[in-house]
Amino acid sequence: MNILVINSGSSSIKFQLIQEPSGNLICSGLIERVGDHKAILKYKTDRFDIEEIDRIDNHKEGLKRVVDLLLHQENGVIKDTDEIQVIGHRVVHGGNFFSDTTLITSEVKNKIKEYDVLAPLHNPNNLEGILIAEQLFPNAKQVAVFDTAFHQTIPEKAKKFAIPNTFYEDEHIQLYGFHGTSHKYVSKKAIEYLGIKNSKIISIHLGNGCSMTAILDGKSIDHSLGFAPANGLIMGTRSGDIDHSIISYMVNTLGYTLEEVDTLLTKKSGMLGLTGYSDLRDIQREAENGDPYCILALQMNAYRIKKYIGAYAASMNGLDAIVFTAGIGENSSVIRTLVCDEMDYFGIALDESKNEQRSSGINEINTTASKVKIIVVPTNEELEIAKQAYKLIH
Repeated sequence: MNILVINSGSSSIKFQLIQEPSGNLICSGLIERVGDHKAILKYKTDRFDIEEIDRIDNHKEGLKRVVDLLLHQENGVIKDTDEIQVIGHRVVHGGNFFSDTTLITSEVKNKIKEYDVLAPLHNPNNLEGILIAEQLFPNAKQVAVFDTAFHQTIPEKAKKFAIPNTFYEDEHIQLYGFHGTSHKYVSKKAIEYLGIKNSKIISIHLGNGCSMTAILDGKSIDHSLGFAPANGLIMGTRSGDIDHSIISYMVNTLGYTLEEVDTLLTKKSGMLGLTGYSDLRDIQREAENGDPYCILALQMNAYRIKKYIGAYAASMNGLDAIVFTAGIGENSSVIRTLVCDEMDYFGIALDESKNEQRSSGINEINTTASKVKIIVVPTNEELEIAKQAYKLIH
């Protein structure tokens, strides 16, 4: 069965064509800077590796380009769109309504739209990807995989906020959790690697968006992102955890509107607000050059992660492994060093030489004396989405 996985972001489209149940990758690609006259299009098969810069005005045009690549006379991998039986879509917010992978219907699309307000940077684009895919692949079954689904196992004591009960019971205000597809994928890989029946794992997903999950025996029991993907760790442009009284102060004393505060905390804060850069590679470069703001920002970033490691180790009454994943987690030896430094009380000891090594697979980077395994696991959300879609349809 050929499954096309589409991850439609705010200004990007990731895609993979995967054959299930073998998991064989037929092709993959990425369109960055959708809406720009200098959009970047990448497309890779076992025979071709193409990168182009072109104008792509919107997601519909971008997905049409994807179909053109798949059907291309020389570089394509299919001859007709009917050769793709299933389209798997990543959807960020599914609230409490979706606890598992779901066949997309009109009701499902309406619910995804209903949650726009909780994930305004993500759900609208996820839905647009679905609507466009329905037009381009009219005979394929459309399947939604929700980032929030993996976190449905978080117990009430961890997901409920200490505000009047009516907000939880009537308005469903609670911790939902995100990056669930990634956390599920890497934790499964880690458990297989560890080869233990009962496990206590902390997965650390570090990209432009960042989150951590406490995973007990393969199930999420706590998570750093909450009602919306805004709090927790310090992110590229998002502040993460903040004292809510600061928001009141900014509105009532400094004269900001709530909309301005929301924009500030989600688009102008985090590493960008601290350094002027949102890309960690730029921040690490400037830190090496002695920039005090960048040096402090890296220390703050790691310190926040350390606090969550301590909290989650306590919540699980132990720790077998910490897992680094996603763009920063997989590639930044600097962040991994800062996080694991002075963590010997927890039995966490990093091997610096192993930490500097690059690997396309699972890489264990702890010392032999470390009581806790430190593992780098490359995430593959698209493969996880394909497997979940196949399981639903097959």
